[in-house]
Amino acid sequence: MIKAIFNPGNYPKNIDFLLLLLRIISGGFMIVHGAGKFAKLFGEEPIKFGDPIGIGEVPSLILAVFAEVFCAIFLILGFSTRLVAIPLLITMLVAALIVHANDGFGKQELPLLYATIYFGIALTGAGKFSIDQLIYRNK
Repeated sequence: MIKAIFNPGNYPKNIDFLLLLLRIISGGFMIVHGAGKFAKLFGEEPIKFGDPIGIGEVPSLILAVFAEVFCAIFLILGFSTRLVAIPLLITMLVAALIVHANDGFGKQELPLLYATIYFGIALTGAGKFSIDQLIYRNK
């Protein structure tokens, strides 16, 4: 089970490079997107945040920060990539299909694009340029 989670896949170098590029770009953009939420979570102001799945403002913000900051960092590093892609995928689907459900495709387009990228990464793994590769090789 552990070995399957860290399996980086067995791809040609150009696909490994593409996976690295996708991880760095999508993870980096997501960190920038989550930085404001991170500041809000640890700021002095009372928390005002949407509650799209009915668990409360603070838990919703915590889950968004977890995905958009911490999971994105692990994604960039290629650490536990298949697992950390899942909260990112779910967060983007919630943004597209719940938060922006009535806002039209223009507001849904970007989160759906991110969701597609994270779904692909969850299926393929990190590629060889990753911490997952080091762990998998040593198991």
